[in-house]
Order: sequence, then C-alpha cells, then structure tokens
Amino acid sequence: MKARLVAQAKAEGFTDARVTGPDAIPQAAARLARFVALWRHGQMGWMAERMGRRGDPRALWPAARSVVMLAESYSPAEDPMAVLARRDRGAVSVYAQGRDYHDIVKKRLKRLGRWLIAEAPGAEIKVFVDTAPVMEKPLAEAAGLGWQGKHTNLLGRGLGNWFFLGAIFTTLELPRDAPEREHCGSCTRCLDICPTDAFPAPFELDARRCISYLTIEHKGPVDEALRPKLGNRIYGCDDCLAVCPWNKYAAAAHETRYAARDDLDAPRLADLAALDDAGFRAKFSGSPIKRIGRDRFLRNVLYAIGNSGDPSHLDRVDALTQEADPAVADAARWAAARLRRRT
Repeated sequence: MKARLVAQAKAEGFTDARVTGPDAIPQAAARLARFVALWRHGQMGWMAERMGRRGDPRALWPAARSVVMLAESYSPAEDPMAVLARRDRGAVSVYAQGRDYHDIVKKRLKRLGRWLIAEAPGAEIKVFVDTAPVMEKPLAEAAGLGWQGKHTNLLGRGLGNWFFLGAIFTTLELPRDAPEREHCGSCTRCLDICPTDAFPAPFELDARRCISYLTIEHKGPVDEALRPKLGNRIYGCDDCLAVCPWNKYAAAAHETRYAARDDLDAPRLADLAALDDAGFRAKFSGSPIKRIGRDRFLRNVLYAIGNSGDPSHLDRVDALTQEADPAVADAARWAAARLRRRT
C-alpha cells in the first residue's frame, strides 16, 4: 500500500512523499513554547494560540495513526537575487510570482486522499496545506523528506530548499520512513546573507527581523532602522534559500502555474505605486499577494521606492502622504524624505 501511495503521489505531481507518525515530533512543543516565550513570533498571535494542538499532532486529531508528508518543487528557472540590483523594480519572493500554491497543492492532496480512501476502505483522512496548526517542517524532517537547516527552512539532499509541503493525516497504519539528519556541516551562507540579521544563532529565527515576516505578516509601520535593509524586497525574501549549496541538487519544478507571471517578474515600482484598491485586487487575483491587501503591499512598495534613490517617484510619493492608512502615509513621508536627500 505504501509503495503504491508514493507512486500515486508522484503521478499526481508531487516531487516526493514520505510517511511518519503523529507522535514523531516530541521535541516540537518545547521548541515552539521557547520561540513564543522569546516573542520571536512577533504579531503572529496564531502561533501562540492553540499551542497544544500545534505542538502535538496527536492533539490535533487523536484518531490519526500516520502522517503522509509530501513535497512539491517550485525551483526557479533563474537567479532570484538578480532583481535586487534593479532598484526601479520590486523583488517578489519566488513562491508568490505565480499561482497561489495553497490552491494547487490542496487540490492535489484531495485527489490523492480520495485515491487512498478508495484503496483502503474505512480509512479516514484530513489534508493540510499551511492553514492549520500543523508543524509541517518537523513532521517532514521526521518523515525523511529533509532537515531544517540553519535558516530554519526545510531542505533535502535531492530537493534543495525550493519546495512546498503538504500533509495527509490518516487513520491508516502505514510503515514509517526513517527521519533525516542534518547535513549543513560548517556552511553558514544562509546566515551570512541575511540583510537584517534575523538569525540569533544557527537553526534559530527571530521573525521580527525577517524580511518575509516584515513584508507579509507585520501590520503597521516597520521599524525605521530596518527599512533601508529591505532594499527593493516588496513581498517576501529568498536570500537565505537562494544561497544554499544544496540547491545544485534541487528537483526541477514541473507545475507550470508556479512559473513567474510576466507582470510579477521584477515589476516596476512606479506601476505598483499607482494601484488603487480595485486595481490591486484585479492584478493579484489568484496570487498569494492578495492576502495582505493593498495598503500593506503599498507600504512595502514605498519603502522600496525610498531605497531606490530615484527622485522621479516624488510626485506620486507626495500624493501618498495623504493616504488614509497611517502606515502607508508614514511610509510615503519616509520615502519622500529619503528621496529629497538624494536630490
């Protein structure tokens, strides 16, 4: 059954599939509690809420006997860091340049789950893609898909670190795979590249300094000391992923819907700054970017414009100082002041 399940997962488009159990991450609860106690979760209150279920998969669904962890590659075709030198353009994280992965992966998981139920009558399943209190990375490590590197992201010897994770919890007893061990060695490239020093130590992250957190999850103004370090990153950050040496073994992405849309591959900051709410929603329909809303996105764009050194943006920036959203107006004033210092 397990061999056929893995074969079916790959036929559905997943890059790899491994099996672990809901009791396989006993260390997760304590690690999560420490992370939250240090306030490294920032404004992500949902990490502190329901910690019991998040830290122990058995509490999430006591009937589960096996957890099938699945990886789906989204490896970029080009160097994602090249755009960082183009200050008139915005840098969008690779995963958000195409179709929202939540929709694609969840549909695949449901199809695979239906297959499993048909093959094992009486089995029950629940599928998860990053939207429930499930600690996917520790479970994936326990299943042998990879290990959490010094940047805290999951990477695998045959996967690199450009892949999404999905989970199928099931009441079916399946043979478990051996967990993967850490293979980072003495390499510190991911730690050294971080623009904001978001890693207090190897294998530890302080989200409050992470550009992905600051541009996506953080509400309100970003600390002024960190704004120049954002550069032109307007949604997420791929630096620590991009420099990982294990990417030379990364699996190729086969899902064409993850490919970068033409208008999200280094979009012009001037065009993005001109978006009203209706324009934002139309442009980002079907994109994960839509979730943060126009105001937070525009705040990010204004920080990037302030870092661009290009005074041709000043007319638009001055107009945005009158925006109703206080974080946008604050970002516009900050950007205007930066640009005027360059003139």
